Amino acid sequence: MPIDAITQKVSDRYARAAATGEQMCCPTSYDMQRLKTFIPEEVLRISYGCGTPAGLDTVRPDETVLDIGSGGGIDCFEASRLVGPNGRVIGIDMTDVMLDIAWRNAPIVAANLGYPSSNVEFRKGLVDAMPVEDGTIDLIISNCVINLAPDKRKVFGEMFRVAKPGGRFTISDIVSDQTVPQYLVHDAGKWGDCLSGALTLTDYMNGLTDAGFLGIHLVKFSPWRAIDGIHFFSVTLTGYKQPAPAASSPLQYATLRGPFSHVMDERGTTYRRGIPQPITAEDTWLLSTPALANHFLLTADAVRLDATDPRWQAVLPAQTPCTWQGHYALLAGPFLEAADDDHHVYRRGEPLEICSKTLAVLQTEGYAPHFAILNRAGQPVGGSVAVCAPEGGCC
Repeated sequence: MPIDAITQKVSDRYARAAATGEQMCCPTSYDMQRLKTFIPEEVLRISYGCGTPAGLDTVRPDETVLDIGSGGGIDCFEASRLVGPNGRVIGIDMTDVMLDIAWRNAPIVAANLGYPSSNVEFRKGLVDAMPVEDGTIDLIISNCVINLAPDKRKVFGEMFRVAKPGGRFTISDIVSDQTVPQYLVHDAGKWGDCLSGALTLTDYMNGLTDAGFLGIHLVKFSPWRAIDGIHFFSVTLTGYKQPAPAASSPLQYATLRGPFSHVMDERGTTYRRGIPQPITAEDTWLLSTPALANHFLLTADAVRLDATDPRWQAVLPAQTPCTWQGHYALLAGPFLEAADDDHHVYRRGEPLEICSKTLAVLQTEGYAPHFAILNRAGQPVGGSVAVCAPEGGCC
């Protein structure tokens, strides 16, 4: 299906939904009672998405925020409240009906928030050719919209272009656990349902890395639908555009604390637990980003750790038989590869079948933020227990 045809069909679908009040079918979790206190019902009833990127403590006062695919404006108006009257919010959408609703309600929201004037503006445009100046945005948000773009790599490139050095994104979208087959890709109706355009988690996160973003990590995960054995799920991801590099840093070494036994970062550097490794000022910045900082000890001098050191982190599987229950683990950053203490190697976005003991390990504090867990079993599993290894270790 030609790209222009896809874009037009998606625009028509959302214009029709705005006119009729049709409820689109993505998994949202807006706090509607709170939003009703300052956002008109006309906006709330046409709000679609698969997450709440503006409501996850991502927006900071006085920032400039860009919402990709702003629709009727719900996320822009929430961001408007959070940046305060001195901040600025820009919404981009390609559908005239949505833009009309958003512009009509902007002064109402501003008045409800007690602002002297609206700090939100809406621009018509496509997500792969954003009408936004280079390097002007502190935070990019998007709610189940990039999925609808035929060329997502162009979108990721545009995001990187408009972000300030040191800027970041928090985006919610639908991804899949395996490549969407052509019979779904060419099903026009399922494009508007956030199915046909879904990338695998691997391709989605790698596309963001290829665009230049780093420190990309999972903020929130929610299963959604399974169609013909393909699992679609919502993820909210955050990542960063590196600021201008410091000339030097007093921190010269990084030591992986764990709980992973080794990790590979997005630049391809491998760190092994307990072994100090020389780092550059750029490495210092990356390893200090929120999703990585707790896993590393950054020091001026080389510091080696072992299992007797309280800074060492490890989670071993229970020494009991396990069961297979249909669970699969998908590493969702900020590492390209990571290994646990039972020799499982996880590669970003690739489903790996895990037993009950490994599931318990991945649900612990050090591991859980980095994994999406799916269950592919189509019915309750009644398999017998299994001893995974002669010494009682996990499979």
